[in-house]
Amino acid sequence: MSRLYPLFSGSKGNCYYIGSGGTGILIDMGRSAKQIENALKDNDIDIRGIQGIFITHEHTDHVSGLRVFASRYGVNVYGSAGTLESLDNSGILTQKFNSYVIGDGGVETSNMKVQAFRTSHDCSESVGYAVTLGDGRRVAIATDTGVLSDDMVSAISGSDVVVLESNHDVNMLLNGMYPYVLKRRILSDKGHLSNETCSQILPRLVASGSTRFVLAHLSDENNMPRIAKQSAICALQENNMKQDLDYTLMVAKPVTDGSSIVF
Repeated sequence: MSRLYPLFSGSKGNCYYIGSGGTGILIDMGRSAKQIENALKDNDIDIRGIQGIFITHEHTDHVSGLRVFASRYGVNVYGSAGTLESLDNSGILTQKFNSYVIGDGGVETSNMKVQAFRTSHDCSESVGYAVTLGDGRRVAIATDTGVLSDDMVSAISGSDVVVLESNHDVNMLLNGMYPYVLKRRILSDKGHLSNETCSQILPRLVASGSTRFVLAHLSDENNMPRIAKQSAICALQENNMKQDLDYTLMVAKPVTDGSSIVF
């Protein structure tokens, strides 16, 4: 039995745990090392069982706890070449832990195979991750992207669990307090996925065999959990797909409350 824990999700920090049998990996380290340690302990996850940290990109809300946590526990760090170069230039990488470029063949660790796929974001070389467990089940995490390319959809299709960005409601964003330049960035092809764009792909993913969805990286200012969830449910209902029969759906909370996906 494997579990996915959304430990932190949103503009204030992101971190996910995937594991089984007492070992696992972390995707991103966007809160302080202490906060992540506490979140792991609150969910009865053994920190000593973490076999790798996989970084999607170098923005602060994905790496703020990386240097301290990886140094403290000597955990290997993985990312794209561009991401690791940016982290090195900013002084986050140190000799207290090893860092590796994740290539086309992926990485095998903790009885998992982790493969990266390109996303579209305003950073050096952002990626999402598809994680295949020892029993063949698969989890895909795709956040911080302005578009869902055919390659991205192909990479996440068929995954048992899909964590997909549902960052903003377009009307809330357009009528909100953000400056025009920031609104343009969020709405661009290198920004973030809207509720509508996220919802449109869900029926296709269900048809591919995906049955568990986590809506993630919701904006504090330009979205609400109930709006994101209703947008997704409506898109699936229009395709005659019923919640808790054809699929399950949860919205990742900004800070873990112990919720997890078992698969």
